[in-house]
Amino acid sequence: MQLIDPSHPLYKPLWVRILIVAVCFGWAAVETLGAQPFWAMLSGALGAYSAWMLLLNFKPQPPAANVEAPSQDDAEENDMPTDDKK
Repeated sequence: MQLIDPSHPLYKPLWVRILIVAVCFGWAAVETLGAQPFWAMLSGALGAYSAWMLLLNFKPQPPAANVEAPSQDDAEENDMPTDDKK
């Protein structure tokens, strides 16, 4: 079971993935300084999991090539001048 879907378009920019991992580990540091070991371990584990999924195992998807070019009939209709003198 995946908790993070690395193919989601939100995770495509590198800075987003690094920010998510940094926030998780930063929160683990805050909880450690506040003497809350349970929450520090929980957020540290989440940071480790997100680093594994978003940085180490991330495989970017190729751009989708499903954009269709206009057909020749459509192109010919758009190029023909209109007769406004009627």
